[in-house]
Amino acid sequence: MLSAAWPLSAASGVLYLHGFNSGSGSPKAVLVREACAWLGLPCATPQLPHRPAAALALAESRLARLGPRPLVVGSSMGGFLATLVAERHDLAGVLINPAVAPAGLVVDWLGERFDNAYTGERFAIEAAHLEELEALTPERVTAARYLLLLGTADETLDPVDAFALYRGARTILHPQGDHGLAALADYLPAILAHGGHRLPPGWSGSQRPGAQGAGIPGDTNRNHFG
Repeated sequence: MLSAAWPLSAASGVLYLHGFNSGSGSPKAVLVREACAWLGLPCATPQLPHRPAAALALAESRLARLGPRPLVVGSSMGGFLATLVAERHDLAGVLINPAVAPAGLVVDWLGERFDNAYTGERFAIEAAHLEELEALTPERVTAARYLLLLGTADETLDPVDAFALYRGARTILHPQGDHGLAALADYLPAILAHGGHRLPPGWSGSQRPGAQGAGIPGDTNRNHFG
């Protein structure tokens, strides 16, 4: 059963939050910028720090540049952060294969080292990551504000967990879609429609002048297949 309809006034901009150890130059971030450029819509796709609290603080700092009612979009760990931003600021959100209880994943990574292809940073998962995620994880959410986009064959996160937390949210299932969801471009019209904007089916950002997106100055754009 769907929750009561969320008022879909036209979003004043789009904030896209990438996943863990990904970046603002990832294919999803690039596509979101292209779609926003097509619509002439302000867009921010910041390079987030690996520490959850710092990532959330940076995400929230971008809101003021995006007008009074931006749409918040997030993928994987970015979906977790997008939830926090949407709940704190009473905004609509779109979540792509979101991490629901990321502390449960991170506990298995304690001590593991990662390299970020966007920043060149090397870091290890520490107890502080786990503590911050546990402190930030919400017990409940307002499901009506969200659109969920879930791959049914996600090899990293179980979509059933997202169904449980966001029960009643509008949901699109991509059959056999994996965690990376390479078909994201096909769903961008639905994503932007959740923010009250019409992106025509069959649009092609690469054919539009300024196709790299209406980015916010200071945001990075490093290519990475993640």
